[in-house]
Amino acid sequence: MTGIARWEIEILFHLLKNGCRIETRQLGTIDRLQRTSALYLIVYWRIARLMRFGRICPDLPADRFFHQGGGHATRLLTQKKPPADVPTLKQVLRLVARLGGFLARKGDGEPGVKTIWPGWQRVIDCAGSLQFMRKVAAG
Repeated sequence: MTGIARWEIEILFHLLKNGCRIETRQLGTIDRLQRTSALYLIVYWRIARLMRFGRICPDLPADRFFHQGGGHATRLLTQKKPPADVPTLKQVLRLVARLGGFLARKGDGEPGVKTIWPGWQRVIDCAGSLQFMRKVAAG
């Protein structure tokens, strides 16, 4: 049990340091640090949750975890055609992780937070851009 908890802490600190770049933030006060840390803990929880569900329940429908805009953005960024049926969590999560550097080779196993996080950031950016363009086009 101790090894698992230590690994979780390592992942958390990796995301805080490299993904969120918390060390570069010039927050100035303890209050700002606490609020920022709380926000980043939510981000970590969401990414870790996606990773776990992708490993434990890979056949769940992806629309339980990704909103429509995120799924569309993922397909655009990876240039994949939408499947005829609802894609599984594993399928979409692998696409997201590929955007973050996951190679998806035969022996690579399942993606982890180190590749899901940057891929998810790209999807969020693309989904926001698509939403903005639709708003501008609608006038």
